[in-house]
Amino acid sequence: MSAKNTVPSADVAADPLAHLPAALFHPMGVDGVYARSSLYIHVCERLEGYISRLREPQAEIMRFPPVMSRKQLEKSGYLKSFPNLLGCVCALHGTEASIRAAADRYEHGGEWTEGLSASDLVLSPAACYPVYPIAAARGPLPAGGLQFDIEAEVFRHEPSRSLDRLQSFRMREFVRIGSPEEIVEYRERWLARAPAIAADLALPFSIDVANDPFFGRVGQIMAVSQRQQALKFELLIPYHSLATPTACMSFNYHREHFGNVWGINDVRGEAAHTSCVAFGIDRLLVALFAIHGLDLGQWPAVTRQALAF
Repeated sequence: MSAKNTVPSADVAADPLAHLPAALFHPMGVDGVYARSSLYIHVCERLEGYISRLREPQAEIMRFPPVMSRKQLEKSGYLKSFPNLLGCVCALHGTEASIRAAADRYEHGGEWTEGLSASDLVLSPAACYPVYPIAAARGPLPAGGLQFDIEAEVFRHEPSRSLDRLQSFRMREFVRIGSPEEIVEYRERWLARAPAIAADLALPFSIDVANDPFFGRVGQIMAVSQRQQALKFELLIPYHSLATPTACMSFNYHREHFGNVWGINDVRGEAAHTSCVAFGIDRLLVALFAIHGLDLGQWPAVTRQALAF
């Protein structure tokens, strides 16, 4: 499968990625929200297969919807750290007459959204949040802890036309829950595997300590602390020679945060520690097309082999 570049050369010179959106995405009227093309889905399915082959055999597979419990997310502490990124699912509540009145307002030039109120759902801001209460409901961790392979279509409220900052995007995560020693070993093992993953995909990369985009002045302190403790690393890929590298994978150590929040204890009766290895599926896909082009037949042999073309 391939797509021809029909964008004028001047546009490509101004924006080296200008030829990609028409081949990969269909606009849906809102910045950062797109339908995916057949070419994009073709490669996405193969990238997902490649990541599945990386999965450790003891990992339990789960797939989550794009929404989750509002109360569970509130309990997780997300509002304290990233309130600016969260999207809440709202709905028309009340009697048939009040709902009809709200809908009729639109027909008369008014705002039907004035009648909305929050439901018990939010849009999932990360794939891993729903897995911790599920694990907690099972009781104390078994010897060796737990591992999960999870995925969700997630949402973060940061409208942008940049291809590396979609509002709605797919996130795949390998999650580990266990003792501090198990979690540190797990993350270090995956950090060591990262260069081989980049080599399989023939993508230029660097790995660096990072921080999450915590909100506000208090968030700045949290970000500094996260960096000082080296709790987050990212695999960074430049989409072109002049681009600022984009974080396409992350390696995260949450310490005992989720263990304390959800009452998950390890075999010693202490709060479990957690870690996740996150694959930004859409960012990796854009990186592949940006660096290797739209003609899959011209992609490096090692990448074609890894993705089973």
